[in-house]
Amino acid sequence: MKTRRITCKTALSPSALPGLDYSLNPYRGCEHNCAYCYAPNILKMERENWGNFVDVKANIPLVLSKEIKKKKRGVVGISTVTDPYQPIEKKYKLTRYCLEQLLKHDFPISIQTKSSLVTRDMDIVSKFSDSEVIISITTLDDNERKLLEPNSSSIEERLDVVSKYADAGVKTGVFFGPIYPTISVDDIPKIIDTFITYGASKIWIDSLRLKMGVWGSIKKNIFKNQKMYKIFSKNVFGNKEYHKVLRNEILKIGGEKNIKIVDAF
Repeated sequence: MKTRRITCKTALSPSALPGLDYSLNPYRGCEHNCAYCYAPNILKMERENWGNFVDVKANIPLVLSKEIKKKKRGVVGISTVTDPYQPIEKKYKLTRYCLEQLLKHDFPISIQTKSSLVTRDMDIVSKFSDSEVIISITTLDDNERKLLEPNSSSIEERLDVVSKYADAGVKTGVFFGPIYPTISVDDIPKIIDTFITYGASKIWIDSLRLKMGVWGSIKKNIFKNQKMYKIFSKNVFGNKEYHKVLRNEILKIGGEKNIKIVDAF
């Protein structure tokens, strides 16, 4: 993993994502190296390089401390094009330092991550008057997770994060997406029940979007698992009704279980 320290001129960027006013990304690049990641497309980077480097915005807490005094109070998404709790955060603590600055002005925060490291900062996150922690979970099969999200926390660790933050009284949710094409309609009740049992109060759902280079990256990672590869290929390319049927089932089950489903399909 290539790491370099860089400086940034701004910390908070305007966000067009629903529910967010700003985005804050302490790092550029991500160690999790998820095969389906859209960030390379958003940042217009070569996909082959993604997952092999992390740029550390060493001065971002200082920039934020000055910038936040002039900004209108709004919801800050942490992060949007990189994981704020990827392994390197354990060393540099930039996300934690930024949270300390945001807390001084009590800006609402929305954290999204695949990492159990986020529990380290419960002492800060729980002090905000308005905070939420969203854990990305794409499948309950950890063997599949290892193939497509190789350097991320296990599914069990992520569910444990949801439970701990829910117990601490922080709003918690699961970003169920991009949903792995190995998931069937029959799997949905168990998956929704699992999220609810661990304390999720809201579930975002999203389909797998084949932006440029994404399928090639996925295929490379799962090709040796022929069963998984065949199911992916069938539901991504052959079954045109797959996502529609899955989405409808999730919305139906969510209604029956009385949990809010945020539809990003």
